[in-house]
Amino acid sequence: MTQKHYLTFDIGGSNLKYGLLNSAGTLIEKHRIPTPKQGLAQFMAEIQSIIEKYKDSIKGIAFSCPGKIDQYSQTIHFGGSLPFLDGVQLARELGEYYHIPISIENDGKSAALAELWQGNLKDVSNGAAIVLGTGIGGGVIINGELIQGTHFQAGELSFMINDKTQPDIQGLAGFNTSAVRMIETIAKELKFEDIDNGAAVFKEIKAGNPAAMKIFNRFCRNIAILILNIQSVVDLERFVIGGGISAQSLVVDTINHQYNQMLDEMPLVKQTLTRPEIINSKFHSDSNLYGALYRLLLQIDKLEYELLGDENVRSICTSSKG
Repeated sequence: MTQKHYLTFDIGGSNLKYGLLNSAGTLIEKHRIPTPKQGLAQFMAEIQSIIEKYKDSIKGIAFSCPGKIDQYSQTIHFGGSLPFLDGVQLARELGEYYHIPISIENDGKSAALAELWQGNLKDVSNGAAIVLGTGIGGGVIINGELIQGTHFQAGELSFMINDKTQPDIQGLAGFNTSAVRMIETIAKELKFEDIDNGAAVFKEIKAGNPAAMKIFNRFCRNIAILILNIQSVVDLERFVIGGGISAQSLVVDTINHQYNQMLDEMPLVKQTLTRPEIINSKFHSDSNLYGALYRLLLQIDKLEYELLGDENVRSICTSSKG
């Protein structure tokens, strides 16, 4: 009999990634398509189309997505860059069709779970994952466990203010630490035809292009400010930096440089606060695929029990009709 695996989705503001993993966390295959953004109907149709391809070879489905995720009701609130997901109970709606365990977790928290499970936060009691993408996501680990928060919004770093001189959302971390926006800003400054060409942008940064370096350094400085603010509140051992651009070692190196520079500018802070490690994530842009699966595995017994109960109810109803 063919061994069944898990289908995991990483729903991002720009791309939708999905992959097959086994229970040990081995990534068997992965794919990426543009995220459907025309509305909920188009989005759900695409998700179901993908599931249909694998439905006979999977035993569970895991989602990582933007927004606040109520882990009790499995409801998405405020779907970030995908507002049509607000109020959607994705796991419940799909569960009615496929009758296998389905879980959902916030994208930043998924990244933290991946690193806690098999990555660079393994065996770290207190740490955090920061994900650089369309916005900035995060997940905080305290005493070896992921913190959800009273309202399931712990780690929503995009809403932290790190530039009060800017109006409205421009002063929020989600705006001025957006990796996507940083790349677009440099591309426009250098008059690139393709403003999403990250490879070309980093080529200019590495070459020391003054205009590119100025924007990139400011971006890394803003992330360093964010880390220092978090560190002053929860006193962590390690921060891991994820997202697609974290594959560029220059990103973490420059964040560390900016962090050290800030400490040198503020001797009292340097003397008082213990400096955390700031390193790359293990899984980079694949973190959410692994973390989504780990969330599912943590809940698998509960979800299977609930499915068994649903099957019993359906069986009783069918017998009654007979």
